[in-house]
Amino acid sequence: MPRRQGYALLIALVAGTAALAAAVAFAGSLLFTGDRATAAATTAPRGVAHNPAAPAHSSGHWLATWAAAPVRGVADPAQAEDQRRRVIRNVVHTSIGGTEARVTLSNLFGTQPLLIDRVTVNTRPVTFRGASSVTVAAGRQTVSDAVAVPVAADADLVVTLRTPTAHGPVTTHPNSHQTSYTEDERGTWATTQWRYLTTVDVRGGDTRATGTLVAFGDSLTAGTGTTTDANTRWPDVLADRLHGAYAVANQGIGGNRLLREGTGPRALDRFERDALGVSGAKTVVIALGINDIQALPRETDPERITDALRDLTRRAHARGLKVIGATLMPYRGSAAWTAGGEQVRQHVNAEIRAGGIFDEVLDFDRSLRDPAHPRQLRAPYDSGDHLHLNDAGYARLAGLLDVDTLTGARTAVDAL
Repeated sequence: MPRRQGYALLIALVAGTAALAAAVAFAGSLLFTGDRATAAATTAPRGVAHNPAAPAHSSGHWLATWAAAPVRGVADPAQAEDQRRRVIRNVVHTSIGGTEARVTLSNLFGTQPLLIDRVTVNTRPVTFRGASSVTVAAGRQTVSDAVAVPVAADADLVVTLRTPTAHGPVTTHPNSHQTSYTEDERGTWATTQWRYLTTVDVRGGDTRATGTLVAFGDSLTAGTGTTTDANTRWPDVLADRLHGAYAVANQGIGGNRLLREGTGPRALDRFERDALGVSGAKTVVIALGINDIQALPRETDPERITDALRDLTRRAHARGLKVIGATLMPYRGSAAWTAGGEQVRQHVNAEIRAGGIFDEVLDFDRSLRDPAHPRQLRAPYDSGDHLHLNDAGYARLAGLLDVDTLTGARTAVDAL
């Protein structure tokens, strides 16, 4: 289904299921599900929860058609007087299709158990170990059973859920650049937050996909500067180029840092969950470090940044993943630019290009910088803040990856 046709699907789903969702009775069957392994969860760094395992009766090769890293806990932005009538409709955009789906729901930033008593994927009911409801403990997440539902590639998908007793904090991914909705007795409300939903996996059908590429980064991966609902983040454009041969999961968080807590857990802490734990992960693209340089408090030692990048690569290699790393793009003209920060950026990029950090290098800097003024972005790709890109800029980033090499269609690796 073409990307634009997803909007028609959304309208039909909202109109056709609102009455049914409002009428569902309060569920009485509760179920707790935890992480992939209790021992692993208890030893993970603070703020990190491993993906739980698939239900015992599931089999087959799951791939993440969509993902969004949990960022923070917020007060419920749409608190209905009667929570049982409040419905959350997360609209997401797929990379590959399938005939079955499962979803991961997170209460990572919650402070009390979260009851979710109704979940659907494109109106198909979802269960959790056979039950229609699930209770997710504070700080944990859960994965659903497989549901038979046709999932199209490059299309909008609606995951609806109800949390009849929740009062926050709500685990969210803000600034999604995608319009989702909440409904209650007062009406329908648009939002750009994805709430509780962190992953949609698919399997089955005639998909050619052999693995998942995880885009692990900051706002330049999350898509700051892109057109809302146009799905023009660079991982979206890359998925289009791959034509279903590889799933793509976007785990970018705007403002995310390698070394410090900032917007979302620091990358060193969330890497296990948001990269290594993604279903079918075979390749990870790491594009991080610029916020450590330009955001307060600024990191002045480039070796701390490159050492952190090497650590991520080492951890990925231990799981058998290939690691592709990106150089840090210029940002002169932004309010945060300093001469000292520029020196750190240049040092980090020199080490990345020299090898020894990543398996392969994507030179985002060289491709996007202004040849006449190499400390700043090319004007045609600048969103206007001299730090983030516009749709054309993100399309250029997506074009840097050699899709033939990625999918195994060609063994030779072209020089970037």
